[in-house]
Amino acid sequence: MATPYFQMRFDEVASTQDVARQHLADLPVVVSARRQTKGRGRSAGNWLNAPVAMAASIAFHPDSGEDRPLSLMAGVAAIRMMDGIDLKWPNDLMRHGSKVGGILVERNEESIVIGMGLNLFWPEAPEGMAAVHDDDPGVAAAHQAATLWAAEVLALVDTPGWPVDEYRTACVTLGREIVWESDGRGRAIDVDEDGALIVEGDAGRQRVVAGAIRHVRLV
Repeated sequence: MATPYFQMRFDEVASTQDVARQHLADLPVVVSARRQTKGRGRSAGNWLNAPVAMAASIAFHPDSGEDRPLSLMAGVAAIRMMDGIDLKWPNDLMRHGSKVGGILVERNEESIVIGMGLNLFWPEAPEGMAAVHDDDPGVAAAHQAATLWAAEVLALVDTPGWPVDEYRTACVTLGREIVWESDGRGRAIDVDEDGALIVEGDAGRQRVVAGAIRHVRLV
């Protein structure tokens, strides 16, 4: 049975993460917007809005002991509802080697909020950025995408385990030489059951954990 949730739709908000957290009650809350004025990315970075974009956040109460890699699970949910999208570990959405979106997970004892920002159409995107669509998909596209993604995320959250093999198949980081802060370098060879990136380097194999780094860059 699909997880019931309360959905809120806006043309513009400051942050879907904040709105979702503020309105969380008994049911999960899904908030979507076509634009954010104070969106944020990982490590408290600002989120850059495409001309046609989608921001969505899902807030819910955590089960005791929830320790799965939720940002990676949210990435799997994204590729399930969009064609032609790859995943860059840990939580970037890519198309043809350029970033089209990102995922942010914020949690405390009372709530978990999973957010996704997605560039839907960007005719003159900055270097390294891109959009999901080559043509403007229209005003309804943001909320439609948010609804599909939220349903996939909540289904994954309600299912034991997580689809690590599905993530591995879509992850363009694997098999590549990478560098990360600070002074890390090696070849990404796997993603383990906990969501850590396994890297082979001069010092042997090591686990790179998303919370311990600022970014991973493909060489």
